[in-house]
Parts: sequence; structure tokens; C-alpha cells
Amino acid sequence: MDVNQFAVYQLKNIPENRQVRFRPYRALQEKGIQIQHKDYEQVYLARMQPGDGPEQICRRFSEKLPRTFHGHSISVSDVLVLNKGGVVTSYYVEKDGFTVIAGFIPKASSGTLVSIDTTDFHIEGKEGKWLAFDSIIIDGRQFFLMEHETYGKEVAWTVVDGDGKLVVDNVYHGFDQSVQQQIKDYLNLPQTVKEPVQQEIPFGQASVPSRADVPEAEGSRQKKLSLEDWQKYMENGEYLRSAESGEEQNYSFIDGNKNNCKKTSGRESVLKRLRQKQAELAKRYGKPAQQMAMAEDMERRRK
Repeated sequence: MDVNQFAVYQLKNIPENRQVRFRPYRALQEKGIQIQHKDYEQVYLARMQPGDGPEQICRRFSEKLPRTFHGHSISVSDVLVLNKGGVVTSYYVEKDGFTVIAGFIPKASSGTLVSIDTTDFHIEGKEGKWLAFDSIIIDGRQFFLMEHETYGKEVAWTVVDGDGKLVVDNVYHGFDQSVQQQIKDYLNLPQTVKEPVQQEIPFGQASVPSRADVPEAEGSRQKKLSLEDWQKYMENGEYLRSAESGEEQNYSFIDGNKNNCKKTSGRESVLKRLRQKQAELAKRYGKPAQQMAMAEDMERRRK
């Protein structure tokens, strides 16, 4: 069955099942009659609803049977098989409640070493002989609760798989939630994920910039400077030094402070050149520079 589905099993309508039909589970055990899957047929299969258990299913079926239900109303001697989260549990329907039965759903593989009838079994790493007295199916695999044949309940139980391999040790409360979780962990062994190796940077040395460190939105100029700093880093061996050398005019002042010297553009002021020209004209014509400037200004306005 798929995960989170349930099935209803009822006894086949054959003469051999007359002594089993509608009988309580304890009465059958007293007569040595075993509940076996081969004596039943599946009459209904459906997906479970949120919060479904055997009580909720029986209550819902007592109110109204589904159209696809092919048997009689659920009653004593029927078996409900619930597959919830990959855990398969079989419930024998009683007059007042349910009895959990082991080994009702057989394992598909016939080559297993352990079954619900196994006795005198030797578990690797454990002393003495063990017998199986309960089972559970999780994710399609059957697991068995084993008891020591000599000491019985005086020692902790163990859980083995169908091949007899020890899965859970020191079990005290049967297939409780803790044991079921350990079985699930056994079925889904965690894989070791290799973490990326991070290269350690010596103290006082900056990391090498990469193209990925420069956002696209910062513009091509910043990208160009970053590439220049990269090249200078390769030449000088230190990023901070290369960043400073990109601004410094005098390389003898690479001392941690950018641009120690004041920059000069090298271009002569236009206003200064105008004043010099006016002074030359005034000297040539014997007029003050201020008068020459006023005369030139008036001449321009007339034009």
C-alpha cells in the first residue's frame, strides 16, 4: 500500500473460516488458531484522512459504507491495516476496541532468515538464543522484536531486520515512537557532505579581490579600478599597497595614507593669461591696464 492509506480485510467466505468468523482474538489464541493473511481478502482500500485511526475509520463506516466497499459492515474478526508515514500496523477488530497483531502482512521477499515464528536465533554480538514475538513493517520492510529465550522479559529486547541484522538494541517498550524513529534512521542513513575548504589568510594580509566582489550596478569605472588594483596586487604583493599606489603621485610616500602630495593639473589659468595679455598691451600703448580693459569691453559691446 502507498503511504497514508488503509485497507479493510475480511475472512473469505469458505467453510474453513467458520470457527474464526466473529470470534474474539483471545478465544482464538486459547484454541491455538492463528490469524493469517491467506485466510482473508481485501474488501476496501482508500487514502487516510487527517487524524485517522482505527476508531475513526470504524465510526465513519458504521454511519455510511462507501460505494466501492465490497464486504459486510466492519465487525469482529475483521482486520484493519493502516499504513501511516510508512509504518504498517494491523488491528484485529474486537467487540470493544482493537488488538494489534503481528505478522499479518507478509514480507514480499521469501529469502529472509527471520519470521514471526523464528526461534533459537543467534544475533551477532549478542549472547544466547532469541525468538521473535512481534513485528512491524516500515517503508515496506519488516522488522522483528526479539526476546531472549532464557531470560525472557528480564533483559532488554532487540530489533532485527529480516536478515537478522541488529537494528535497535536495549528496547524496553516495544515498537514505541523512539524505536520507530531509530528504524527510520537506519533505513535512511545520512550521507557525509564535504564542506568547502576555506583558505586561511595570514594576519595583516588582505584577500585578493575578485570580479564577483564588484557589483554590476557600481558602473564600469569601479570595475576598471578593481581590475587595475588586481594587477597592482599581483605586482606589489599587497592589495592595500596597490590601492594606495593608484592615488599616490610620489611612490616614495607609500605609507598607508593615500596621496601625500598635493596634485597640480599642469594647465595655466585662462584668466591669468588674459591679465598678462592686457598688461602687455598697456605697456605697448602707454595706457594703464584697467583703461585698456575698459576700452576693449566697450569695443566688444558696440560690435
